[in-house]
Amino acid sequence: MNTKLLSATLFATLAAATLTVQAGKSANPMVGGAPMYASKDIVDNAVNSKDHTTLVAAVKAAGLVDTLKGPGPFTVFAPTNAAFAALPAGTVDTLLKPENKATLTGVLTYHVVPGNVDAKSLLAKIKAGNGSATLTTVQGEALTARTAGGGVTITDAKGNTAKVSIADVKQKNGVIHVIDRVLLP
Repeated sequence: MNTKLLSATLFATLAAATLTVQAGKSANPMVGGAPMYASKDIVDNAVNSKDHTTLVAAVKAAGLVDTLKGPGPFTVFAPTNAAFAALPAGTVDTLLKPENKATLTGVLTYHVVPGNVDAKSLLAKIKAGNGSATLTTVQGEALTARTAGGGVTITDAKGNTAKVSIADVKQKNGVIHVIDRVLLP
């Protein structure tokens, strides 16, 4: 069997299962030990995830809270604390300094794509692109999405690849896909 087809099928099945759970009135997807509510915005959900405290601190330091609480819609590829910890020593502390706000903002907006790019539409873009799809970020540069290893990967401008570990976390102003690596423009 074609491995790309198998990967796309597995990811679509996982995404469909996630959507089914989210459609239930009493079930909410869990991220970082906290339920995520489709009735809340990106920031109001993210602050409850114990796996995204570094991301939340960075969003606050960059002054992006009001933007991500706005109407959107936004698609956010949300790196975990472990993803930030995997950066070279001192990187996060340096980015969080007030004098590096512009650089931090660039890195964070590189994780945001305008619109609501859920798993189904992302897989359709990948299929239409013969195995890959280019996503233009709010920061202005591109990310490349592909199917691999039974899921979806996102590759940044430097060639680093992040895996989507949790797809389709619906928000009132968009969707979050949790990733295992920080993307760099």
